[in-house]
Amino acid sequence: MFYHDRELQYKVRVDKPNPVFARMLQQAIGGIEGEIRVCLQYLFQAWGSRGPVKYRDMLLETGTEEIAHIEMLATAVALNLEGAPMSMQDEFAKDKVVGAIMGGMDPRHILSAGMSALATDANGVPFNGSWVVGSGNIVADMYTNVAAESTGRTLATRLWEMTDDPGMKDMLAFLIARDTMHQNQWMAVIEENGGLNAMPIPNSFPQSEEVQGFNYAFVSTYVGNEPTPAGRWVSGPSIDGKGEFHLEKAAPLGGVPVLAPPDPRGHAQKEQMTTTDSAMGTISDKVRGTLSGSGSHNSDAV
Repeated sequence: MFYHDRELQYKVRVDKPNPVFARMLQQAIGGIEGEIRVCLQYLFQAWGSRGPVKYRDMLLETGTEEIAHIEMLATAVALNLEGAPMSMQDEFAKDKVVGAIMGGMDPRHILSAGMSALATDANGVPFNGSWVVGSGNIVADMYTNVAAESTGRTLATRLWEMTDDPGMKDMLAFLIARDTMHQNQWMAVIEENGGLNAMPIPNSFPQSEEVQGFNYAFVSTYVGNEPTPAGRWVSGPSIDGKGEFHLEKAAPLGGVPVLAPPDPRGHAQKEQMTTTDSAMGTISDKVRGTLSGSGSHNSDAV
């Protein structure tokens, strides 16, 4: 169950409406770095959370807070659009080309939303639910959450640099502060669940089943003769402390792939169906024999 308060989580003030900045703010709402993404990500992780209930509760609370951030940004978009129709008329009067692109604002803010925010990014592309990650592995999800908050905070700092409106800077500074907390919050969960020792993720899979020799190898695919630049990932103890980094030059170890012939029912070209391989015989004959054999078997069964 969810409840709401009529008041915003933090004050949203626009001193000088700017329809172009309203469009920029859309990225923080419906972009891949935006608040809809983290809101749904945390909520879906919570709804599928298994194990200690404290993680479910925390995710629910933070996901719900992100709804408040969407509300703040949507309010900021609406406030930045106030007065836009008159400014559009002025632009049309001055220059038809400038009027046609409306000085960089999103026409759908007027045409589709009536001077309101949309569930889109800054280019008008609708929010994509495939960006929402909820794997069921708490550490994997937390690393995803850290990345989401990191890109979101980066976006918010760029928006802060793009505006000289004191009210917008203040709102964005609040959102940047919350991103700071959330990054630390998710890292705290990782720490509680083993930190770096929780790697590799999932830690429930036995590493004895991995192909040994490749689980801590940096595979260099560079074909030149110059040595691979030294880095932390090339030598020394692995980050999880369970192996040693080393360098392997890439080599073809898998042989040449051989695919089954085309299924005649898929209607490839005749030339594809009659290709002869010395080891396989005539492919088309083998396919026909297989199909006819399976057909007679089926008819006998019936």
